[in-house]
Amino acid sequence: MTQTATRASVTSQTIAVEHIRISSERPFAEVRRKLEGTVPRLDTGIAEALRSGDQKRAKEYDENGPKLSIFGERDHGELLQIAGSRRNALQYDIGNPLTASKMTRHRLPAALYAPLRVVLFEGEHGRGIFEYDKPSSLFGQYGDERVTAVGRYLDAALETVLRNAAE
Repeated sequence: MTQTATRASVTSQTIAVEHIRISSERPFAEVRRKLEGTVPRLDTGIAEALRSGDQKRAKEYDENGPKLSIFGERDHGELLQIAGSRRNALQYDIGNPLTASKMTRHRLPAALYAPLRVVLFEGEHGRGIFEYDKPSSLFGQYGDERVTAVGRYLDAALETVLRNAAE
């Protein structure tokens, strides 16, 4: 019997993640409008500026651009049509490419959570509900204070925009 060399290794780590839920008294559609009206779509030009090393544009964006942007969204509610019961449920990718680079320059695996995922769904009585995992609890697993500090910044920034949309 011939033994082949293993060229890959697998490790596993269990982490604690803090899960956040923000429930609104407002209807789902209104919460969605407020979120999408206050958090802009990602300016794709900033990604190009970062790729090309445009320090001036990056600094300007960091100082004057939005703290968070919507990178994309997926309609999870329409997937339930297969079960005959479409629901209002949207998953958003929310973040900031410059903020992400402030983490990934120190720990590349932090890219797993950048941008952040947020779900907005319709709860009982048609009200909007946000759920997401607290950024500092995700980024804290890397044991690098520079990355965790950015996670804490994102905790506050994300909670602020979601609370504003829910109020």
